[in-house]
Amino acid sequence: MRGLSRASLADVEERFNAVAGSADLGTLSDELFAVADLLDREHGLRRALSDPAGPVEQKSGVVRSLLSGKVGEAAIATVEAAAAARWSRAGDLPDVLERLGVVAAAAEAESQSRLDEVEDELFRFGRIVAANPDLRRALTDANASEEGKRALLRDLLSGKVAPTSLRLITQLVLHPRGRSLETGLEEVGELVAEQRQRLVAVVRSAVELSEAQKQRLTTWLRTSYGRDVHLNVEVDKRVLGGFSVRIGDEIIDTTIVGRIEEVRRRLAG
Repeated sequence: MRGLSRASLADVEERFNAVAGSADLGTLSDELFAVADLLDREHGLRRALSDPAGPVEQKSGVVRSLLSGKVGEAAIATVEAAAAARWSRAGDLPDVLERLGVVAAAAEAESQSRLDEVEDELFRFGRIVAANPDLRRALTDANASEEGKRALLRDLLSGKVAPTSLRLITQLVLHPRGRSLETGLEEVGELVAEQRQRLVAVVRSAVELSEAQKQRLTTWLRTSYGRDVHLNVEVDKRVLGGFSVRIGDEIIDTTIVGRIEEVRRRLAG
């Protein structure tokens, strides 16, 4: 999910799309996450499977001997395709498997008409974590057991969020892969949105926006960017008035605070 080669990623995604249709998507997601986690732990195996000089047939043999009987055929075929591709670094191999695990989970949510729900829940959970230092410490404590973290997430979220949301949040908490929890949630939220070719807009406003205001803002952003946009609205009392919108690295700031800061920058310049 980081510096993946576009050509290699496209090849692996093509193979994934060919086999995912006949698989249970939730199970496939879990299996791809498990293999990505295995490759993160086993550096020698990761290097062997990502070595561009390694014969493809040999890599395929290693994959099948290692995974047969432990994961389904769709996961095996996807891992084989990823091992056969050429990557700029060994870490790209688990990255692409994690990415496709997210895609499988998102496809399951889409099939259940719950993709919007998942996008909202990932965003809200990120804000809950950011506002609760004790919870954040409990979920990111490297010395805490995985089972303890899993149990905490079940207590907090089971029955309250979509199963896909719980699956993705659990993966990010147990296997952060060098990211902060907030960054991981944001990355996964954007990837989930990509399944409908949508942009994610984070809106900061002093008050909760009405549905009519959200609809007008969504329409304006869709017209401006030429793509569907999913709004994540964050109420922030520091805004004072107006609102700001962040899409990727671009910020549209109409807040009073933002205008004051702009005046200050001009005066300082």
